[in-house]
Amino acid sequence: MAYQTAQSRRILTLLQDNKERHLTAEEVYFLLKEKGETVGQTTVYRQLEKLFSEGIVRKFAGANGNGACFQLAENGAVCKAHYHLKCTDCGALLHAECDFLDELSAHIRADHGFVIDGSRTVLYGLCADCAEKENRK
Repeated sequence: MAYQTAQSRRILTLLQDNKERHLTAEEVYFLLKEKGETVGQTTVYRQLEKLFSEGIVRKFAGANGNGACFQLAENGAVCKAHYHLKCTDCGALLHAECDFLDELSAHIRADHGFVIDGSRTVLYGLCADCAEKENRK
């Protein structure tokens, strides 16, 4: 990573402290604010985009126009090249390490000549808890 400001170091430290989580820029901002850090929302957005462009964080598009979420992508981070399942109700982002989805990716490559980037692939729907709540209605 190139030159770092104190604010970018604070953001990076927060992401390192939350390696297993996928955080929106707004969540990063409020977590920093709770710690007494003085970082503007615009700075948070700008620094997260910079970290994404440098390959330091992964970025996952939000559902239904909601903001993207970010996760540290350094060695040892939980998130690797696999599909993700995003709940459109509660916002949970689940890791889907699944042989069937790997087979689907292989089929698409072999039969359609298209290589899927699993680390950036998000399937949208309802998590088990939200689906159960929906069924009870």
